Amino acid sequence: MKLICCGNKGTMAVNDNGSPMETKKDVEAEGAKYGLGVRHLQTFLLFLALTVAYAQRVNLSVAVVAMTDGEINSNFPEYHWPEKTKSLLLSSFFWGYVLTQVPSGQLARKFGGKITLFTGLAICSVLNLLTPLCALWGGWEVVSALRVMEGLCQGVVFPSVHTLISAWVPPNERPVLGTCAYTGNQFGTIVMLATSGLLAASPAGWPSIFYISGGVGCLWSIVYFIWGASSPATYKRISVEERKMIEMAQATEAVSEQPKEKMHTPWLSFFTSPPFLALIAAHSANNWGFWTLLTEIPSYMKNVLNKDIKSNALLSALPYFAMFCMSFVFSAIAMQLNKRNCISTVTSRKLFNTIGLWVPMLALIGLAYVGSDQSNLAVILLTITVGFNGSCYLGFQINHIDLSPNFAGILMGITNCVGNIMSIIAPLLVGFIVTNEHDVEQWRIVFFIAAIIYLVGNGLFIIFGRANVQKWNDPPAKPRRNSTPQVESQH
Repeated sequence: MKLICCGNKGTMAVNDNGSPMETKKDVEAEGAKYGLGVRHLQTFLLFLALTVAYAQRVNLSVAVVAMTDGEINSNFPEYHWPEKTKSLLLSSFFWGYVLTQVPSGQLARKFGGKITLFTGLAICSVLNLLTPLCALWGGWEVVSALRVMEGLCQGVVFPSVHTLISAWVPPNERPVLGTCAYTGNQFGTIVMLATSGLLAASPAGWPSIFYISGGVGCLWSIVYFIWGASSPATYKRISVEERKMIEMAQATEAVSEQPKEKMHTPWLSFFTSPPFLALIAAHSANNWGFWTLLTEIPSYMKNVLNKDIKSNALLSALPYFAMFCMSFVFSAIAMQLNKRNCISTVTSRKLFNTIGLWVPMLALIGLAYVGSDQSNLAVILLTITVGFNGSCYLGFQINHIDLSPNFAGILMGITNCVGNIMSIIAPLLVGFIVTNEHDVEQWRIVFFIAAIIYLVGNGLFIIFGRANVQKWNDPPAKPRRNSTPQVESQH
């Protein structure tokens, strides 16, 4: 491909033989023509990967309630862990999680997203199977170490998924297919939270929570090893037409012709880019609120709203079911806005990010003033808080690919690393603030802190956020002798 400057007409992409390349509209028409294809299969496999990842990530949130309450099922070991120890356990996953974010983005770009995603989730699934045994033999210290290792393994997930979406999904389909893939987060959360209470009270007891989530992860690993692929070029069973359509779509997006594994990473440009720094702020704010609620809702339901373990699990899952459904609603709205060219891409990103962070902010402020005798209202506000957060998939979550298709995985690794430092701090802070689990005023402080962080994070994204491909997406190659310029000017 070459870029030809054509006077007042701007820059036009042409093939090597001089014929014009297909336009964005041509590419979109091709996508509509071929309908379902291998890219949709890969999206479904990514949906399942995130389902498995989040099921294994949140299983301890409900399991720890049963593990520390022998009345739920007296046939299994009971551990007398105080609230600070439980908060430590819930946050320990993220200690390892933040460490592998940036390296995994580099590895996914170099070796392919399939290898990193498969390896990380396969090992994590085996570790989940070992959790009950580790708790029995080593107590909370060994379980905490195991969760750190699981975090190290799952650190590859989001950078790998972002790399794979960038490789497989044409730009015009990313709002829909990207949302479809990332709703696996909610689906895994829903299934785990809804079934964990029932499993803990069943004859199989709380160990079955870890056996089932780990076993399903092992099954996914086998399926993905057979049918997964890092890119259309490495998948033998893709049609020529679909592969051409995806490659043409990437060409119109100005993805570099340099082999990605040979491109140097412009680290300094990343951290001096206001749009990327705003993206870090938005991601961090989202993670603070999301993980505060995800890890603490079961305890809040039990100790403040006085819900038993079975209803606790089902009600804890309800907000994430709302988020799962609302993600598709927002995706459909975004698709219609895109078709009708109602708003620009950057306005769309900021609009949906604002819905995803500021509506929950208002709901959290309301939740802070709900008493323990208003459990139904509390559940409604929690559902609104988490449900509307699904709009962020069309905001900051996909913005990494907007800014840099070539380095999307690395960008996700960086923002997820910084964002998940918040995921470590948030549960620990709850443990220090909530010294009396039944005190509504202490929980009020927790909700107000999350609301303020939502306000600041999205405010920075509105001011500084962008959605165009940045200059540093295609860093200049190292000069070589007798190199041929890639850009020709004709006037």
